[in-house]
Amino acid sequence: MDKKNSLTLLILTVCLVVFPFIVTNTYYISTMVFVGINGIIAIGLSLLMGCAGQISIGHAAFFGLGAYTSAVLTAKLGFHPWCAFFLGILLSSCIALIIGIPSLKLKGHYLAMATLGFGEITYIVFNELTDITGGPSGIGGIPKIYLAGYAMNTDIKYYFFVWAFLLLILTLSLNLIHSRIGRALRSIHDSEVAANAMGVNTSKLKIQVFMISAVFGSVAGSLYTHYVTFVSPSSFGLFFSILLVMMVVIGGMHSVWGALIGAALLTILPEFLRALKDFEIFVYGAVLLLIMIFLPRGLIGGLEYLFNRLIKKV
Repeated sequence: MDKKNSLTLLILTVCLVVFPFIVTNTYYISTMVFVGINGIIAIGLSLLMGCAGQISIGHAAFFGLGAYTSAVLTAKLGFHPWCAFFLGILLSSCIALIIGIPSLKLKGHYLAMATLGFGEITYIVFNELTDITGGPSGIGGIPKIYLAGYAMNTDIKYYFFVWAFLLLILTLSLNLIHSRIGRALRSIHDSEVAANAMGVNTSKLKIQVFMISAVFGSVAGSLYTHYVTFVSPSSFGLFFSILLVMMVVIGGMHSVWGALIGAALLTILPEFLRALKDFEIFVYGAVLLLIMIFLPRGLIGGLEYLFNRLIKKV
């Protein structure tokens, strides 16, 4: 990781530590918890789409797999939350491997349709396996997760807990991007044929990054489950998968920082628009449309452009 990213990471960490002491309203802290959870999934999807150039429109499935694994094992079978947490990661990575081997041989909209189908099948399974998942009624009574004997039972505790996970995942992702593997993934994004010609094992790398993004989705799902203490299939449908893709594209597909900014925008913006009631969806759509038209490289691209202009003027 270069000095620029290290400095940005340090500034972000300081801001996150200070935030709950400045903004004491529990509603805003709770919103920031969801920003962190969505940010974890968006970072994983950014690695898959922005680095490797592989689109997924079914990533809510991995979010749901992590959530339901934690919910079923803790609420119904009495497993320890951390045990369920890691079993969810294992399940998601195994399913990603099984799905990824045939799916990632496809390209473009064929790959998009394959991942879309996987997401819809997973959603149907959550709905229909009523004996295990509770069907449309979902599962309640999920216990809070503990860390070093302390229950994460308040918004501020969970805020620090979730963002600690996100900072760890962000650090790992930045190091991955700036490693030899990251350069190989970017070569696949630019030209898979050229990458193969240069000796890059593109099939293996695409499966590996797909599994990594699935693991990030599972982690976010488990964190979500133990925060809201209730899960139902409606949280893991097609709309959420599309929303995740929008987070990555609007934030800036080629940057994990962009994915985080996109996750923050699309999580916070609806909360501020609730006061508009019936006009909420129009304003929401207009904001997204303006970003897509005037900032084709995403929000991170626009911020970099402004920063470079300021540097030139100075």
